[in-house]
Amino acid sequence: MKHSVYCLIGNIFSQVGFRLAAKDVFLNIAGGIKVTDPGIDLGIISAILSSNLDIPIDKNICFAGEVGLSGEIRAVNRIDNRIQEAEKLGFKKIFIAKHNRKGVDLSKFNIQFRFVNRVEKLVRELFG
Repeated sequence: MKHSVYCLIGNIFSQVGFRLAAKDVFLNIAGGIKVTDPGIDLGIISAILSSNLDIPIDKNICFAGEVGLSGEIRAVNRIDNRIQEAEKLGFKKIFIAKHNRKGVDLSKFNIQFRFVNRVEKLVRELFG
């Protein structure tokens, strides 16, 4: 997990232009859960960007996506299950990879979708 967080931070630095090199970044996973699912990447990047910009993320938003080293946001498996769980937990909006769109029947969910394919688009959609 530690190595992958370093890669994500490097990605933010190079793709979006944020200067994180002079900052300490601490990541706390609730309950010390060991996370190996790359689908958490999008949420981690969003949290780091939110902190750097000092703009909070609305509590009704969640994320599911893997982030590649060149800034692309990749589809994740079991996307229907992830969306269903997000709804069950009360989230109103979910950011997922654009490539996951073709595998999702949008009509069976009552949640707002934001499809993103690059970190830069995530920044525009999330923070304006």
